Amino acid sequence: MTEKSPSPRPVEIWTDGACKNNPGVGGWGAWLVWGEHTLELYDGETLTTNNQMELTAVINALSAMKRPCPIIIHTDSSYVKDGITKWIHGWKRNGWRTADKKPVKNAELWQKLDELVSAHSIEWRWVKGHAGDPGNEKADELANLGVEAALGKRPAKRLK
Repeated sequence: MTEKSPSPRPVEIWTDGACKNNPGVGGWGAWLVWGEHTLELYDGETLTTNNQMELTAVINALSAMKRPCPIIIHTDSSYVKDGITKWIHGWKRNGWRTADKKPVKNAELWQKLDELVSAHSIEWRWVKGHAGDPGNEKADELANLGVEAALGKRPAKRLK
């Protein structure tokens, strides 16, 4: 009998978006954890929406990955989790239109996320925001630093 080799340890990612007014000045944050290694990323935009920042956080986190691997993404955004796990299939079938034939909002961001997701094995986990989850609290802190970056009060922390 042969033993199965253990599956690779997943990278855990917590993401969050923040927006002061909606639309308004916004920021995104992502905290990546793999064993003892961590990476903090954040940035922002002067005119955006909360949903755009939620998507941008996940896009930047996945863009930081150097090779395909198992990933667990923790998000407090039902919009992101449901969009990528449920709604996107219909949108793609319908030429990036909703069931009522309207253009999908943030389609460019959804298309970029769809491209990045295809390279990995991802488990999506929804977490309640502002409820004490340490990773979510860290991502929220980073998203707010992203707002400060958008306002020019601090440099962004993102991969180029």
